[in-house]
This record gives sequence, C-alpha cells and structure tokens, in this order.
Amino acid sequence: MKVKSLYIFFLVAYQFSFSQTEKPIKGKVLCDNFLLGKVNVINKTNKTGTVTNENGEFIIEAKANDSLVFYAKEYHLLKLKLTSAQVDQNNLIIRMLKKPEELEEVLITTVDPIKWTKDTVWEREKRLEAKLEMEAKKAKTGVYDGTIENGMDFMLIGKMLGLFGKGKDGKKETTPKVEFAVLAKNTFDKKFYVETLKIKPDQIDLFLQFCASDPKSKTLIEDHNILSMMDFLMAKNKEFKKLGI
Repeated sequence: MKVKSLYIFFLVAYQFSFSQTEKPIKGKVLCDNFLLGKVNVINKTNKTGTVTNENGEFIIEAKANDSLVFYAKEYHLLKLKLTSAQVDQNNLIIRMLKKPEELEEVLITTVDPIKWTKDTVWEREKRLEAKLEMEAKKAKTGVYDGTIENGMDFMLIGKMLGLFGKGKDGKKETTPKVEFAVLAKNTFDKKFYVETLKIKPDQIDLFLQFCASDPKSKTLIEDHNILSMMDFLMAKNKEFKKLGI
C-alpha cells in the first residue's frame, strides 16, 4: 500500500514539474472563420512576443498558467490564461472579435490652400531637425526636459538608410536594410523610452518589436523623419500600455 502511494506521489510530482516547463505552443487566430495575419501575440508572464503569419499561425514559448494577450488594431483585445489541457493539446484556436466601425464627425470649412514647393518642405524639415540637434547639444542642467541627450548623428542614420554618401563612381552607395528597432534605438536614447514613454528597461525591445509589426514602421524606415518617428512611438506607446504588460 505504501509503495503504491509513493508511486502515485511521484507521478503527480512529475506531471506538475512537466507542466511548469515552457515549450513551443502552436495556434491559429481567426475572426468569423477568416485567418488573421499580423496579430501581436504576447506572453505577459515571460515577457516574450511574436506575430501571426499570413495564415494566422503563431508559435510562442509558454507553460500552464501563463497569460497570453492577442492584439490587433481593428479587433478587441483578447486575454487568455493557459490551462494544462491547452498546453498538452498544443493547438490553440483563438477567435477575435472585430471592433465596430466608428464614424468620425467631419467639420467642413473653407480655407485658403497652403502650397508647399518640394524645396520648401525639404528646407522646413531640415530646419526642424537642426533645431532638435542644437537643443540636444545644450549643456546638461540636471533636469530632463524631453530633449534627446548627446544629440543624434544624422549623417550616420542617413548612411544607414542610404540617404547620404556616394561611392567613388559618383553613384549612391548601397546599404543593407535597417530594422525598425535598430533605427529607433539610434534615433532616441534609452532615457527617452524610460523617462518620456515610461517604458521599463527590460520591455524596450518588446515594445520596439510591437511597433515593428505595424506596417507604418516600414514607411518610417524608408522615409525617415524624426518628428514622424516620435509621433509614431508615442501613439504606439498608448496601444502598448493598454496591453497591461
């Protein structure tokens, strides 16, 4: 009798320890039987994340009792706490609900159009960038006022994007593609993310991965503008905070 009880004890202990071990969890995300691509899948427990492919499929490291969050801009946020049965089955089917379309109020007024020439727009952007760079190089006062410490190397970022620099033959140098996270980290220092956006240091990479899943990030890589980048990061930060990570 004692031997049998001991055997049952070890069996239960083994199953418990196994359920507490992370493993790749597979799944699909759907809405009304349509597979959803580019859905953010985040494990709140171990602070990792991924994005569904074009077939709505994803794989994420998780274990029983981990909390998963599924987020897409036009769909309701969905949270799921994994059970041991779901981990063993390893085939999650996630069904999201689409948000109702909201009609925005439109106010029509008569305004004289402002015409910008190509050169004027370019000069305006350069003046704004130069002003931000000068502000960043001011002497430190000990109080963070939202400016970017130590300034930014615009030539370096420009070369990374293939905007500046020509080869010996006079042609523009070809450069490898830059990932959004690399560009964002080179544009703004750690203090911007921690003190301005209020993001925890260990969540900065996860936040930038979250931003990179938005198609707009590719536009910012191709046509870099510091003010557009800042507006984009602040807008995505509000969405990221709603995940409650």
